[in-house]
Amino acid sequence: MTPTELRSSIALASVSGLRLFGMFVILPVFALFAEGLPGGDDQRLVGLALGIYGLTQAVLQVPFGWVSDRWGRKPTLYTGLLIFALGSFIAAMSTTIYGVIAGRVVQGAGAVSAAAIALTADLTREEVRTKAMAIIGITIGVTFALSMGVGPVLDRLVGVPGIFAMTGVLALGSVVMVRFAVPTPPAVSATADRPKIRDVMGDRELLRLNVGIFVLHAALMALFVVIPLMLRSAGLASQDQWKLYLPVMSAAFLLIIPVIAVAERYHRLKLAFVGAIVLMAAGVGLLAVASDSLMAIGVGLLIFFKAFNFLEASLPSLTSRLAPARAKGTAAGVFASVQYLGTFVGGVAGGLISHHYGSGAVFFTCAGVMVVWFFVALGMTVPVLRVYPVPIMDEARAVGLGQRLRALPGVREVLQVSPGGTAQLKVDMARFDEDNALRLIQKEI
Repeated sequence: MTPTELRSSIALASVSGLRLFGMFVILPVFALFAEGLPGGDDQRLVGLALGIYGLTQAVLQVPFGWVSDRWGRKPTLYTGLLIFALGSFIAAMSTTIYGVIAGRVVQGAGAVSAAAIALTADLTREEVRTKAMAIIGITIGVTFALSMGVGPVLDRLVGVPGIFAMTGVLALGSVVMVRFAVPTPPAVSATADRPKIRDVMGDRELLRLNVGIFVLHAALMALFVVIPLMLRSAGLASQDQWKLYLPVMSAAFLLIIPVIAVAERYHRLKLAFVGAIVLMAAGVGLLAVASDSLMAIGVGLLIFFKAFNFLEASLPSLTSRLAPARAKGTAAGVFASVQYLGTFVGGVAGGLISHHYGSGAVFFTCAGVMVVWFFVALGMTVPVLRVYPVPIMDEARAVGLGQRLRALPGVREVLQVSPGGTAQLKVDMARFDEDNALRLIQKEI
């Protein structure tokens, strides 16, 4: 990665991590805090306060992604971060559970994940994009682990209102970071053939990825309804559980780096992707039989998070590859909406299944859903960028060549035909005959 790509990726990963930190950090402490608020003794309202953030995120990701395609990535990020900060301050100043719910609604309305993913794609070359998404994915994973550990510590130091206020201040700092640390990407001009939201949502390959991100985050939230209780039963007190989460997440991060490098270099991303689904299901299976063994739980979590982190990095990268060039923000918006919907559904379903059938049923349900995802993912295709030199020609001939190249079997999209420059094609190598493309280009000489 170039220094600019690395700096941009780290800055945008920090923005993404911050927003999820605001969601995760209150999980271990909010229920106890809410007991002291008027209305906080109603567990339905407590659950609503926790979950409503994910629900409003899910609803608004597509509109924010759509706006970022037209208004620009950075202005969209500024707006979303300011809304998130406002919601944080509302929650911090609230003295009833209803005020906190209102603050969480406004927090969730700052739905900028789609714009952040699309901006990352805009600022990185395709051959390093998975690495950029890996930085974002690992940041999210580490944020989750740190949140579970530092939540109780921050609660003792500043209280839950202080935690909300702190996330608001950090959101304002993120606006400054985006302004000065992230370059402004080239503007994409509006065109009549810009894909519509329904076209993006109906794309079969993007749909496979949306199924994947839904399952991934639903499983994460469902599992963490019961895993903290398992760890406590195994003898690890809640305030000490970060001592397990942190080394597990660090090891998982180190283990996926060579996997990403090999998958990208040798074009084996699909093999690594479906293999990670199998590995994650195996980790969940181990957790299901781990009982009270801390060692078994730790190994199961390591297996799970190694696969989770790889998939968390790969899914947005693949979405940016498969999305039409002029609708990356819209595709990222659909993707992020489904992700947060999975978070909302997973938390609710995990609680219901655990309450009625026990923690074992949560693990087996998650593993079963992952098996379904495995078969959905088997049919996926991973597009490859092919670049060919083209002769000098006028604009009309270049447009005609682009149309003929687009009609070839296996060509998913023609990104650009530059007269006297290059033709950039996004292709499915299983169906693409390169000789056909070369013959068309040779005819223009």
